[in-house]
Amino acid sequence: MNEQIEKVKESIGKVLLGKEKTAELVMIGLLCRGHVLLEDVPGTGKTMLAKSIAKSISGNFKRVQFTPDVLPSDVTGIQFFNPKYQSFELRPGPVMTNILLADEINRATPRTQSSLLEVMEEQQVTIEGETLPIEPPFIVLATQNPIESQGTFPLPEAQMDRFLMQIRVGYPTRDEEKEMMHRYRRAQPIDTLEEIFSPEEIINLQEQVKEVEISDAVEDYLLAIVRGTRKSELTDTGVSPRGTLAFMRAVQAKAFVQDRQYVIPEDVKEMAPIVLAHRLVLSLEGEMSKTKPQVLDMLLDEIEVPVESGAVRQ
Repeated sequence: MNEQIEKVKESIGKVLLGKEKTAELVMIGLLCRGHVLLEDVPGTGKTMLAKSIAKSISGNFKRVQFTPDVLPSDVTGIQFFNPKYQSFELRPGPVMTNILLADEINRATPRTQSSLLEVMEEQQVTIEGETLPIEPPFIVLATQNPIESQGTFPLPEAQMDRFLMQIRVGYPTRDEEKEMMHRYRRAQPIDTLEEIFSPEEIINLQEQVKEVEISDAVEDYLLAIVRGTRKSELTDTGVSPRGTLAFMRAVQAKAFVQDRQYVIPEDVKEMAPIVLAHRLVLSLEGEMSKTKPQVLDMLLDEIEVPVESGAVRQ
């Protein structure tokens, strides 16, 4: 199964050069039913990445461009009166899909942002009292622009906690950008992408990820990191229990895409900044001296890593 995941990464590499690692992280999010927040300047390929993932898994893809005038009903859907039949009808919104791109989510008002809370947590949406389930697989890929401050509304802690991970896309290298110019000169590479996974195969993989083993030693290491975020003088609020479970699922998926049926300490250490940093609320002392990833790096340096021999249950 690892071969198919590699094919997805290679396929996305045709569209976005040098983003294989980012593609792998998004696949990890998909495999453990998590949502991903992509943060970077405009034009770095966030939308193209979401479309490429959707095409690779033969999934439905919908996009919402968030602006201050977007209403919650524009996202979830509405009940409208049909004069032809003299009755109210339900019109589901773009959340009824497999992959939802919430573009520039922090430009929407807090009320509209909150319209995604239910669907991200429970994979269902309630419209005028009627609850509709979202067909799996389902993932929200949201983007926000870090350099844009005017007319934006920072995501509240409750919303940030519902994202499995926060990823910075980054610029390509000089050679990658030159190759990108060559590839896009006469063609659109995304048009050549083929289906690699069906939605049913993704659901099956999601079940397999749950079976990846985590030893007591690795569990204790994971918990030590989480609890360290709560005790640090540099944080006001550490990782929530929801974050603990998200962290556990992420390291299981990380091991799975590496073709292993057990988690090793390196999986935990590698995923910690990506899964945990955005969940922290720094204290005044922390804000003045460190960034959130730096606080995580400090904790990882302080906590003893278990020996690999203890990484697999006997």
